Amino acid sequence: MGGQFGIETERLVLREWREDDWPEFFRVTNTPAVMRWLGGVLDEAGRAKQHDRVMACHARNGFCFWPVFRKADGGHLAGELLGFCGIKRADASNCTVTGEFEIGWRLREEAWGQGYAREAAQAVLEASFTRFGAEEIFALTIVENEGSWGLMRRLGMRRRADLDFVDPRYASPWCDTIMYSITREEWRAGIGA
Repeated sequence: MGGQFGIETERLVLREWREDDWPEFFRVTNTPAVMRWLGGVLDEAGRAKQHDRVMACHARNGFCFWPVFRKADGGHLAGELLGFCGIKRADASNCTVTGEFEIGWRLREEAWGQGYAREAAQAVLEASFTRFGAEEIFALTIVENEGSWGLMRRLGMRRRADLDFVDPRYASPWCDTIMYSITREEWRAGIGA
């Protein structure tokens, strides 16, 4: 990959951002359905802030959320940007695991229900534990976002009610954050099962 970060799975490619990825990313993910449990559709200032946060995260840590593309294999959404998936250092307001590895994803609505998020997240977990030295990875969502915590469970993550917190940046229900996690040992046991 010429020094550039990249992950390839059976159906997907995750790679570093290019500036021209961003308009398409926001076109396909900044929708009422996708943003329902993420605080709502972002205005221009919100989109700029997210872009800057992701790029600063990458510059600071050497990793962040990467764009996810469907391979150009003739299938549904072939060659299309599906969204993002990756890891960052947890930094939400009041977060109980600030500075720890946090996995996250956001995929366009047309990609839901086809296993793309799970495939991307499994690859990110592997990279996090094998390339980036993570010992434990956390995920956060809200209880209403059943799709998100359902995926966390399917990834082998366990509920961590002891780490739940209220994020003062958001109103209810978006402020009431629930946590999941998986350790390197739990991940290894799961891939061997």
